[in-house]
Amino acid sequence: MPSSISALCIPGTLLLLLLAVAGSAIRIVQEYERMVIFRLGHCIGAKGPGVVLLLPFVDKGERVDLRERVREVPHQTSITMDNAPIAIDFIWYFKVVDSVQSVLQVKSFEAAAEGMAVTTLRSVIGGIPLDDVLSQRDHINQVLRVKLDEVTERWGVKVTNVEIREIIPPKEVQDAMNRQMTAERIRRANIIESTGRRDAEINIADGEKQAEILRAEGGKQAEILRAEGARQAQLLRAQGYSASLKEIFSEAGSIDQNTMTLQYFETLKTMSTNEATKFFFPLEITNLVKNFGIQDKEE
Repeated sequence: MPSSISALCIPGTLLLLLLAVAGSAIRIVQEYERMVIFRLGHCIGAKGPGVVLLLPFVDKGERVDLRERVREVPHQTSITMDNAPIAIDFIWYFKVVDSVQSVLQVKSFEAAAEGMAVTTLRSVIGGIPLDDVLSQRDHINQVLRVKLDEVTERWGVKVTNVEIREIIPPKEVQDAMNRQMTAERIRRANIIESTGRRDAEINIADGEKQAEILRAEGGKQAEILRAEGARQAQLLRAQGYSASLKEIFSEAGSIDQNTMTLQYFETLKTMSTNEATKFFFPLEITNLVKNFGIQDKEE
């Protein structure tokens, strides 16, 4: 009985050993990973994704993540070009582009890159005045990215972006900036107010100008209309007077000489009622009287 149990244990043990060896020899590598293979201490390259077979007790594999990652650099005190201490924190994005070099060239590229980022930040800030540090974040981000990428390139790591999140200047500088900001806003308010007054005065002047033009135009039109009315009235009076003269002339042609003489006498009679002592007679009256007498005799 003991011999049979031992006989069963040996195959079971061998089976477990085979499963353990198979488990250590088979690796499943994700799509975003690569496995760097070391065979007897020598790097034979990277494999994956998918199933990767390792020689038991001979090969050793190290996984490398190829996804883009982000790391935060906490507040670091830096001295600007004009000796102003400021605290800056930023984040940087990176990804592994050469999995073999990221394993062979540096033990922990993330820690090494973070230390290099801090050193590079202080170097860059030390060459820029405080005003430029506060106003040229994009330029500083670009400089940091280029300098970090130059260092990490030999590690097979690509720095894709650097973003400064916060810049904390000294308290004295903050107070001066607040006063400057207040003064600038007051200046802008004064400019806006003066511009508004100027625009209002211009609008008022333009309105008065337009009103004067309209009044002048209205007066001119009124004068034209009055003159036109007067001209039309004179023309109508002249036409009426002309028509009257034509009518008188037409009627006068049918009146005989005696009738005209009687009209002269009637006029003289009216004049005699006047208090004036002098009378003026037209030269033609003698001819009229003469003709009147001749006609009486003929009758």
